[in-house]
Amino acid sequence: MLVIKELCKSFNVGTVNEKQVLNHVNLELLEGDFVTIIGGNGAGKSTLLNMIAGVHLSDSGMITLEGKDITLLPEHARAKFLGRVFQDPMKGTAANMEIEENLALAYRRGKRRGLRWGITPEEKEIYREALQTLELGLEDRMTSKVGLLSGGQRQAITLLMATMLKPKLLLLDEHTAALDPKTAAKVLDLTRQIVQKDHLTAMMVTHNMKDAIQIGNRLIMMHNGQIIYDVRGEEKAGLKVADLLEKFEQASGGQFANDRMMLA
Repeated sequence: MLVIKELCKSFNVGTVNEKQVLNHVNLELLEGDFVTIIGGNGAGKSTLLNMIAGVHLSDSGMITLEGKDITLLPEHARAKFLGRVFQDPMKGTAANMEIEENLALAYRRGKRRGLRWGITPEEKEIYREALQTLELGLEDRMTSKVGLLSGGQRQAITLLMATMLKPKLLLLDEHTAALDPKTAAKVLDLTRQIVQKDHLTAMMVTHNMKDAIQIGNRLIMMHNGQIIYDVRGEEKAGLKVADLLEKFEQASGGQFANDRMMLA
């Protein structure tokens, strides 16, 4: 599904603040893979997702999706076949628009626009059924402004919007980090259900090692812009947090120093 070859990215090139964030990254994802990504601050996790999404273009290397080279494709063109959920619940929705209007934007992503009725009765029913799967009672509040909802409700809607058209690849960048533990668990469970039900290929950056172990079929660990550990299947399922810390020390030659991840 996704092939990344020798991907490199540096920021502030030619200045004293120059930093190589991705250093010859190689990665291949099969269709249906659900990959969790962990690593310390500055490891390159979010940058990797942003490179795939087209937020930043690579200095060198190649990204192909379903055999098509998308390395130089602009971000708006990739939005047709990628789904994204950000860490900030406020980023994925339009606060001044109604719930059903937000869903309509997602439902028509990549389609031609024209002069017609904004939301048809048939579409309303599609959105109602989709909202019912969230089990948050939002199907009865479809005309409410999204800005009036809680962070968790907004993130659940963002997740729904990102997966409504079954994207070729779903990118989740610490999408539960800004939520309280109970709400985060709910959104994470919704994520798991949607990915499994629609057989999506997904990449999820997380700071929670337990979540990284329990969710998905594959885990990769990054350090200094490189993938230093890649595990899948039964071997991944049998991991413990202590195993990940040991693997990090073996691969990086140092201790894992990230309070946010250690306390999660």
